[in-house]
Amino acid sequence: MTEQALRLGTRRSKLAMAQSGQVADAVSQVTGRPVELVEITTYGDTSREHLAQIGGTGVFVTALREALLRGEVDFAVHSLKDLPTGQPDELALAAVPVREDPRDVLIARDGLTFAQLPDGARIGTGSPRRMAQLNAYARDHGLTIETVPIRGNIDTRIGFVSGGELDGVVLAAAGLNRVGRTGEVTDFLPVDTILPAPGQGALAIECAADDADLVAALGELDDPFTRAAVTAERSLLAALEAGCSAPVGAFADLLADDGQTVKEMRLRGVVGTTDGSTLVQLSTTGPVPETHDQAMALGRELAAEMLAKGAAGLMGERVH
Repeated sequence: MTEQALRLGTRRSKLAMAQSGQVADAVSQVTGRPVELVEITTYGDTSREHLAQIGGTGVFVTALREALLRGEVDFAVHSLKDLPTGQPDELALAAVPVREDPRDVLIARDGLTFAQLPDGARIGTGSPRRMAQLNAYARDHGLTIETVPIRGNIDTRIGFVSGGELDGVVLAAAGLNRVGRTGEVTDFLPVDTILPAPGQGALAIECAADDADLVAALGELDDPFTRAAVTAERSLLAALEAGCSAPVGAFADLLADDGQTVKEMRLRGVVGTTDGSTLVQLSTTGPVPETHDQAMALGRELAAEMLAKGAAGLMGERVH
């Protein structure tokens, strides 16, 4: 008798289907059970409003979580940066697999890099975080750019450039990698230039907390370093009381000594006004967190320093 298939809840976008398909294959290998994708439409997929207006956090996640809680699917895959920082008790974050490329990238007309953009270039992004840092970076390099708010899937966004409406768009490298379109990137923006969104490039695999067997099986896919890094980043975000529509960037990476032994984790955070005129950017370095609480503490400590430097006033109106 064949074992019953595990049902994986996923958004319907091409990107979500691609990343869920990759997770499905991995889960099938560790459990020995077939995995079927169950497509779920979320509010974030159907709403035409800008993400900042519909409240940002959770708009892509709520419908998947409701399907989990109703038992319609056995587990779900989210882009970790879409996940609200509060974790419901009934659901377990069973695995955070190895992170993809966390960087933001530019896809510009005529193969232009960021430095080659003409003065006044129109750059599309739906993210206040990217706007703040792109504008600051341009200002530092004597450039003036215009950031234009856009929405839509990867095809739509790249279409603004190929159709001539925009000079370039900024997207996440991870998403382009997952749908096989990295070849269209004209510039990879280093994390030193543009800090990514907390959790960018990482996936979250969630299931019912009381399904101990499934929690354990999915846990095989967990990468402890990625989990520690994204936990610190999201703790920073939570401590700044910011949803994913706020202009907060955060990135934790591992620092190795000459012998390539990992010694420390560095956490960097930035918050700024969307015009890029004011940024609070700080970093902290500490021992690699060995527990969830240690990773949380790293984020909270850096957030406290950022708030002391005036970060709270830069995050605009709180969306409640």
